[in-house]
Amino acid sequence: MHSIIARRFRAGAHSLLAVAVAALLCAGPALSQGASKPSPAGQPAIGAPSATSAQPASPEVAAIRKSLEAKFPGADIKHIAKTDYLGLYEVMLDDNLVYTDPKVAYIFVGALYDTATKQNLTDARTRRLNRVAIDKLPYELAFKRVKGDGSRKLVLFSDADCPFCHRLETELKGLDNVTIYTFLFPIDQLHPDAARKSKQIWCAPDKVKAWDDFFASGKVPDNKGDCGDPVAKTQALGNSLKINATPTLVFADGTIIPGALPLPQLEKEIAAAEVEAKKVAAAPK
Repeated sequence: MHSIIARRFRAGAHSLLAVAVAALLCAGPALSQGASKPSPAGQPAIGAPSATSAQPASPEVAAIRKSLEAKFPGADIKHIAKTDYLGLYEVMLDDNLVYTDPKVAYIFVGALYDTATKQNLTDARTRRLNRVAIDKLPYELAFKRVKGDGSRKLVLFSDADCPFCHRLETELKGLDNVTIYTFLFPIDQLHPDAARKSKQIWCAPDKVKAWDDFFASGKVPDNKGDCGDPVAKTQALGNSLKINATPTLVFADGTIIPGALPLPQLEKEIAAAEVEAKKVAAAPK
């Protein structure tokens, strides 16, 4: 997985908190997997649902929000909810999940683990809160691969020159009964020639064949890449979704996971996401 830049927090009166969070994330990236950078100013996350619940805030939550806003003016507080452990409240602050006590006397930064299940609760919760509305993605900017009956769904943001994307393509060969939508997402800072290759692949008569051939041999199609390629738009899309690494996968329930997942984990995540997506679709609107 390649990250574009280190995670940043907005400057302002809450900078002390931001520094604390950023310092911990940089010191322990394994504990913060799934966190992402803020989207560019003024650019909304395309298809991203708000993490804030539509239900009216309880008096306790309202009081915590008021206290946080007083102590950290200008902070982007997207979500507050009571957890089931230690009497803590979770707070989505600048796309990172932190914890506080009911009086906001302390802010707890870091990953919370369940010792019985060995699950990173913070990571799982962050993914759930940062889900995107997968049905609203602009699929006309992606090319589609159908394997088997294509009944399952997977969205991929990939960089042609990313070695981890090459590794993922090897894993994808073992998947069946899935439709894969690939958005070309070259990271110019790391791979300055990837955008050119992406454009030539997009402009090929058969995009899927061109993509597969490139990953098999490194050969790009013989064209100028000037067919009105969508690379600038897919880069803007990825930025709006706060995607800062390749490969990044988006599953049927909108969960975003970066990295070249091995096939067993891919199958597990796809299966879980399909179940969750059906639950969401069946839930009363």
